[in-house]
Amino acid sequence: MTATSENRNEAQMIASILAGGNTHEFHDLIQPYERSVYSMALSMLQNEADAEDAAQEAFLKAFRNLEKFRGEAKFSTWLISITLNEARSRLRRKKTAKTESLDELQEGGHVSPALLRDWREIPSEALERQEVRLLLQDAIGDLPLIYREVFVLRDMEDLSVNQSAEALGISVAAAKVRLHRARLMLQKRLAPQLKQVMPKRRWFPWF
Repeated sequence: MTATSENRNEAQMIASILAGGNTHEFHDLIQPYERSVYSMALSMLQNEADAEDAAQEAFLKAFRNLEKFRGEAKFSTWLISITLNEARSRLRRKKTAKTESLDELQEGGHVSPALLRDWREIPSEALERQEVRLLLQDAIGDLPLIYREVFVLRDMEDLSVNQSAEALGISVAAAKVRLHRARLMLQKRLAPQLKQVMPKRRWFPWF
C-alpha cells in the first residue's frame, strides 16, 4: 500500500469514527502504531508500567481529540506528538526530566560526526547479550530529554528527520543538531564500554 492510499484510508476511517464514535474502528486505526507508541513511551519513561499507562492515556487523548486532527501531518506523527506530550508531562510530575543547553556539547577534543549509525550496526549476537542491551538502555535513558526524544524518533522508530521535527514541534535544523549531539553523547558513553564487552569487534567506523 502506498503512503497516499494509506493516508486516504486513514482519513476515511477517521471520518467514519467521528460520524459514529465507533471505538472498534478506532482500534483498527491505531493498531499499526501501538508498538511505536509504547516503545516511544518506554524509551522516555524507562519503566514498563509507566509506559503502558502513558500509551493508554495517549490513545485515549487521541480518541477524545480526534476532531482536532486536520490531516496536515500524518496521523502517526500526530499520535507520536500526543505520546511525547504525555511522557513529558509524567516526567515533569516525577521531576526527573533532565535539561541541557544546546550550547553545551563536547568538553574537549574532536569527535568524528560519523557517529552511531551505528548502534544498529552492533551485531545481533552481541545484542542478544543482556549486558549489551542494558548498556544501550541505560545510555539512551541517561540522555538529556531534548536529545533522547529526537534520537528515539529518528534512530529507533525510523521516522525521518522532517517527521521527527514535526512531532517535536521544532525546526528541521534544530532536530538535526539535537540528533547529532545525541549520537555524539552515546558514542562517547558506549564506545569504551562496548570495546570491553567484545574487544576484537570493530564497533564503530573510527576505531
